[in-house]
Amino acid sequence: MSLLLTHDQGVATIMLNRPESLNSINTALKQELASALAAVAADSAVRAVVVAGAGRAFCVGQDLREHVATLESGNAPLDTVVRDYNPITLSLAGLPKPVVAAVRGSAAGAGASLALLADFRVGGPSTSFLMAFARVGLAGDTGVSWTLPRLVGHAKATELLMLAEPVTATEAQRLGLLTRLVDDDDLVLATAQEFAARLAEGPTTAYGQIKRELLEGAAVGLKEALEIEAQAQATCGATADHRKSTFAFVNKQKPTFIGS
Repeated sequence: MSLLLTHDQGVATIMLNRPESLNSINTALKQELASALAAVAADSAVRAVVVAGAGRAFCVGQDLREHVATLESGNAPLDTVVRDYNPITLSLAGLPKPVVAAVRGSAAGAGASLALLADFRVGGPSTSFLMAFARVGLAGDTGVSWTLPRLVGHAKATELLMLAEPVTATEAQRLGLLTRLVDDDDLVLATAQEFAARLAEGPTTAYGQIKRELLEGAAVGLKEALEIEAQAQATCGATADHRKSTFAFVNKQKPTFIGS
């Protein structure tokens, strides 16, 4: 299996499982990742998701050995962007549940793009980001042209994509590419899962609507953003979580969220 999917108390962990190739993304992994994202989106028992990589790297991007074979075959080499990467990007960015990336080791190329699509990223001393596309004569994909400038600004995004130089863990945290930086690489996955478990106890519908507001609101004017907010609040306002947590707040009690 190129991917492992496990569940524990409301948290699904999607583990990229090609450690021998630093979790490079081949056709099988693309298909399994797309299926896993669809499964966790449809599973009401899953209230938060962790994306991680087995072994010493998060994901180094497209499997270039497979890509070379495609180039030599004479087939259109980048059909995979429309066929595979774009649907994965939309599924991950639009997942109506919090996503935490456990970024141990290298996140490069499309692997870095996948990490940036998560809502939160946890890293350790070995963590590094590399927008490696230009190193092989390509532009960015898997949503990086949208996520990166929103995290670091247009000028820094241009620098990272064009110069394609690695970003260390400390610098990544300073730039906002990492949400949390732990002291030990062995703690990265556990910390990400603990973070996700905390989110899994929260108002899942509200989290999903916040993600939608940020995703859609970033590309429209104020009037349209207000309409999106109104729709989101109407959705949240109809949930048991809103009703019960409001009563709990008024009565100075700690709310318990059920996710709907």
